[in-house]
Amino acid sequence: MPYTKFTENQKQRAASVDLEAFLLSQGEKLLPSGREKRLASNHSVTVRGNEWFDHATKEGGGPVSFVQKFYGLSYPEAMTRLLNGEQGEICSAPPKQKEKKEFQLPPKNDTMRRVYAYLLKQRLISRSVLDAFVHAKLIYESCEPSKGGNPYHNAVFVGLDEHGVPRHAHKRGLYSQGPGLKRNVGGCDARYSFHHCGTSDRLYIFEAPVDLLSFLTLYQKDWQTHSYTALCGTSEHAMLWMLEQNPNLRHVLLCLDHDEAGIEASGRLTEILHERGYASVTVLQPEYKDWNEDLKSAHSLPALPAEEHPQLTDMDKTTKTLAELLTPSYD
Repeated sequence: MPYTKFTENQKQRAASVDLEAFLLSQGEKLLPSGREKRLASNHSVTVRGNEWFDHATKEGGGPVSFVQKFYGLSYPEAMTRLLNGEQGEICSAPPKQKEKKEFQLPPKNDTMRRVYAYLLKQRLISRSVLDAFVHAKLIYESCEPSKGGNPYHNAVFVGLDEHGVPRHAHKRGLYSQGPGLKRNVGGCDARYSFHHCGTSDRLYIFEAPVDLLSFLTLYQKDWQTHSYTALCGTSEHAMLWMLEQNPNLRHVLLCLDHDEAGIEASGRLTEILHERGYASVTVLQPEYKDWNEDLKSAHSLPALPAEEHPQLTDMDKTTKTLAELLTPSYD
């Protein structure tokens, strides 16, 4: 079946189109709205540079998705309009799909020394919390070959399916220099990311395993009675799987990062939950950028500040303070 192929240069040019200038060229009227411009024909939509955001649906993106959504065009048609009539190449067959890689846990190291040093000393995680996950075989240290000869060592956060079989693994680098490796193992199933199942009706949602462990370190009282999952990103798959597997879970607490991406994801996940009949959804924002930064602050260490979303300053209206729900406890 024929398809339209665009070059990387065309894709980059389409993605960098200034939406304000584009909309004016299409005869649209724009209204000032702080640092953004608001569509006169749809007041819920604002644009800024090459980005757009729909405050009603909590969706956003770049020029291509905007033209597809608001002009009802296909991907090739949207590209052509953004490129002023320039078309892609018509090919006879789509590119071959890569075979899905079979999931396999990274090889284990014979000790956990580096993992404990990293999570206890650098990340300030409680030893009792860390021990609980290690004993459940959900955290271990990998030892992986490298081209340079010296093996790589990573913390591996394991996700099990309903039968206790590993289906997901997230790797976190243990080296202090630079941002560090953060990656899901190839072939893993996003539904089964790092999690803990409790007996209460509460489910806490985090972006990363270290965020989850940091939160438990800050709020340890009866933590094992509740359920938690780290999305290893902001996708909803792991959250929905936890809810499907545990019908008693009725209260969802979204504990994502206090930055633009985390705030947008909290809005999107809230909409998904409401669509599925979950009325009790609470957004818990850390005081600083994420829960590990809050943990650093609790130890009187410098912490990265929170980043407010320029277009969602009213998110605080749906956010409850932790004091209403939890009592801090440090190990």
